[in-house]
Amino acid sequence: MNKFTIQQLQQMRESEDRVEFKAGEGGNVSYDGRGKTNPKDRRRCILGYVIALCNEGGGRLVIGMHDNYPHRVTGTRQAQDAIGRLESDIYRDTTIRPEIYELYDEENRRVLVIEVPSRPIGKVFKFEDVPLMRVGEELKPMSDAMYLKILQESEPDFSEKICEGLSLEDLDEEAIRVMKKKYADRWEKPEFNNIPTNQVLKDFMLMDNDGHLNYAALILLAKSEVIYRYLPCDNVVVEYRLYHHMIEYTARAEFREPLFLLVDHVWDYINQPASNPLQHYRDKFARYALPAFNEDVVREAVLNAICHRVMFIQSDIVIKQYPDMLVITNAGGFPVGVDTDNILSVNSMPRSRRICEVLQKTGLVEKRGQGVDRMFAISISEGKPIPDYSLTDEWQVCLRLHGTIQDPALLLLIHDIQRNRATTEQLNAFDLLALYRVSRGESIRNVDSVTLKKLLSQELLIETSDGIKLTPLYDEMKLRAGVTDKTEDKNIQVNDTAKTSQLTERQKKIYHIIKDGTINDTVNDTANDTVTAKTLSEALGASIITIKRDLAAMQSVGVIKRVGSDKTGHWEAIVK
Repeated sequence: MNKFTIQQLQQMRESEDRVEFKAGEGGNVSYDGRGKTNPKDRRRCILGYVIALCNEGGGRLVIGMHDNYPHRVTGTRQAQDAIGRLESDIYRDTTIRPEIYELYDEENRRVLVIEVPSRPIGKVFKFEDVPLMRVGEELKPMSDAMYLKILQESEPDFSEKICEGLSLEDLDEEAIRVMKKKYADRWEKPEFNNIPTNQVLKDFMLMDNDGHLNYAALILLAKSEVIYRYLPCDNVVVEYRLYHHMIEYTARAEFREPLFLLVDHVWDYINQPASNPLQHYRDKFARYALPAFNEDVVREAVLNAICHRVMFIQSDIVIKQYPDMLVITNAGGFPVGVDTDNILSVNSMPRSRRICEVLQKTGLVEKRGQGVDRMFAISISEGKPIPDYSLTDEWQVCLRLHGTIQDPALLLLIHDIQRNRATTEQLNAFDLLALYRVSRGESIRNVDSVTLKKLLSQELLIETSDGIKLTPLYDEMKLRAGVTDKTEDKNIQVNDTAKTSQLTERQKKIYHIIKDGTINDTVNDTANDTVTAKTLSEALGASIITIKRDLAAMQSVGVIKRVGSDKTGHWEAIVK
């Protein structure tokens, strides 16, 4: 064990270094809070702090040093000549195995250090049946969001569990035929279509050697009425609305089918001419059109939602469709370690791994970690905004897919670049995202050095006195697309009065906070940099998710824009 010195402990900060200091001169830090009637007081004991530190990922409880920085040594008689017993008691009462040692300063004052290990993955420790966490100077019940996040860390693959009572007769023959055909077509093995179903199910690990089928078999292949019997929440609901402000839907369809049939039927419903309108763009004198919603992007998004949803939360996958946007939500929030900033760079583990493996074998989804890349690459290549996960929270993933061609010049530029390159030399999702960010005047701080060097060497990006700019070919593409400086200004700049009249009263307040640099009537030149959903929530008395929805609505109207990444960027008001 690596023991800290008193000098090292004195330089530590309680929150940053996961350490808790207690004076305890007389050895009076209670072991278990016994004798105190108030639960809040009982928690502030050795067991309470050990449990909270363990839940935080490990740390140390230091007794015999003042909690004010730089933590003056007070000395303590806590567990004097009884360190072994204290270790045993903590292990007996919590199953946490600490390591305890003592230090002495130059005046022979004693300091007791209790090193607390990190909790096991997916494990939450409790004191008096309450999971604890440190909040400032207090020990409080762990938030629901953190509790759920920890539980999901080691969440077993629901789809590989045996579905008791499910039989071969419960499976849909057409779904089985489609599964076999997709595998045969992908791997060019037509003979696979004739392999006995039992053998295919075992090869795909949908059936064990004793003939028991799992939940992956149910979701992928079972008849509709059987799915409803075992998983009544396994539905995909599509609601169509003409306008974003509408509460009632114009049309609605509910899909409860084996997944190998469902994904085609969901796409067919979304892809109706009236609800998936064509988006037109120019290339000199020729006019072309793209559907608002790309089939590959939509299929990938729906299958991602199915593979990553949390099945123990009784909630359907809901797709809200508008003429210019799809909003897809699934229960459970991002997998552990994934956020809006690293979603392209982190290979997450799908919650339904068995389902995902079968979908990969049959070619319905890309290799793990490549599906989101593909969604981003296609959206950028079509001149549309990138997939937007900014409304995701701990309880659900919310993906917004924009259907409007926002930058026809970038569309033409990428098209010309890609069509003249061999497959191995095509721009990847990270290259395209860098071009996208530069085209919008966003910061390139999050662009990795390899991508930046590559694009500069190929002269797709150029260094100027004003920073990194797109290749001069981009200006040529604006002319080909009929985008003049005047029309561009109309797209980028908006009339303050006309646009803000569409906002709610709360959204108007948000707009003026961002525009005027005023928070709680205090002028701040850097207010834009500090305005977050949290600060707005506190200032306006609304929940964070409500504020996020307001910001998203204001962004779609065109009165604010996001500069930089979701984590490190800031909001700016758009005024003429």
